[in-house]
Amino acid sequence: MSSEKNVLIVTDDNESIDQIARSIQNALASFKVKVCRAEKFVGTDLLPVETFFLGCDKPAPESFAYLEDMLARINLSSRKCGIFSTNAESLEYLRGLVKDCEVSLGEPFLFSDDKDNSVKNWLNWV
Repeated sequence: MSSEKNVLIVTDDNESIDQIARSIQNALASFKVKVCRAEKFVGTDLLPVETFFLGCDKPAPESFAYLEDMLARINLSSRKCGIFSTNAESLEYLRGLVKDCEVSLGEPFLFSDDKDNSVKNWLNWV
């Protein structure tokens, strides 16, 4: 049995968000990280993970519809979650998205130009 922690990163279809996801993946090199776009996400992707991240550029992207529905009906109180975006409105949307699933939410991450250092500092809670 592997002691490696499993992490999932779900993103919308936006290049800036994908870049942040890659920075998170690189910063978590000692973890087993899967990155997927929301339109390809299925609920079973969450089963093996201890921590997951959600990122989108604009609030309520169409590709997050399934995620919205699923997270409103599932209890993830034993999991950690990080949310990230390029704008504050999207962070508020993501905060609301995970509210009902009772996940342990880390401090939201608002992207800055110094992404490598700020991403590493942000991930100290993982």
